[in-house]
Amino acid sequence: MALRNYTETQLKNIATHIRMDIIKETHSAKSGHPGGSLSIADIMAYLYFEEMSIDPKNPECPDRDRLVLSKGHAAPALYAALAERGFFPIEDLTTLRRADSHLQGHPSLGHVPGIDMTTGSLGQGLSAACGMAISAKLQGKSYRTYAIVGDGESQEGQIWEALMLAAHRGLDNLCVILDWNGLQIDGEIEQVLNPTPYPEKLQAFGLHTIVVDGHDIAALSAAFDEARTIKGKPTAIIAKTVKGKGVSFMENRVEWHGAAPKDAQCEQALAELHSQLID
Repeated sequence: MALRNYTETQLKNIATHIRMDIIKETHSAKSGHPGGSLSIADIMAYLYFEEMSIDPKNPECPDRDRLVLSKGHAAPALYAALAERGFFPIEDLTTLRRADSHLQGHPSLGHVPGIDMTTGSLGQGLSAACGMAISAKLQGKSYRTYAIVGDGESQEGQIWEALMLAAHRGLDNLCVILDWNGLQIDGEIEQVLNPTPYPEKLQAFGLHTIVVDGHDIAALSAAFDEARTIKGKPTAIIAKTVKGKGVSFMENRVEWHGAAPKDAQCEQALAELHSQLID
């Protein structure tokens, strides 16, 4: 692991702050999707603070790296990462889902600084990410495109069409991150419509695959570093995560896919997360 900008401890703390923001956002909105947002907090912290070439003061820079949150219902995690990174005031987070807010329930291009693609209709985001990666190739640009895909979302046929296209076009500037937390709105993914085994299927589709603990900063660092060395094919980082990570009563509980914490639950969650900050 060769971190460039932050220490492992700093990134862990940033991920914890993102999780605290997610709880505050969904509590304030009285709706939203905390479970699958909490599961990608470490990934978001690593991407926005260590991995991606971005500038909050110039969010439309044509040479910036792009991120497409294909699992758009996890917007609270994306908004939290953007706010923590300085794209807009952190105070805006508690306006989530209000009619007069720029922070709607799913990412919306043109309304929020740092959003690279409107998403939320599951299955479509990866196709958009492929288009961005192809555009970079055609223009001779060096920017990279990252796409975060849900494991339940991977039941959509368009995801596999996009993977096939990415491999066919040799999109080594595309990195797919699969959030494998094992749960979707109707229950366990393997019981609803089993999309596994992921490594074997993604390899068969022509991707370089890396399986990691999606909450381990060192493992994420090694995976993203490896992805940058792969030429001639896209990389898929299969991140094994825990839905609701960091909040005891939310972890691995499917009912927190799309339910907001009430007052007492919010207080408990924030207290638990605050205790996880490292001095």
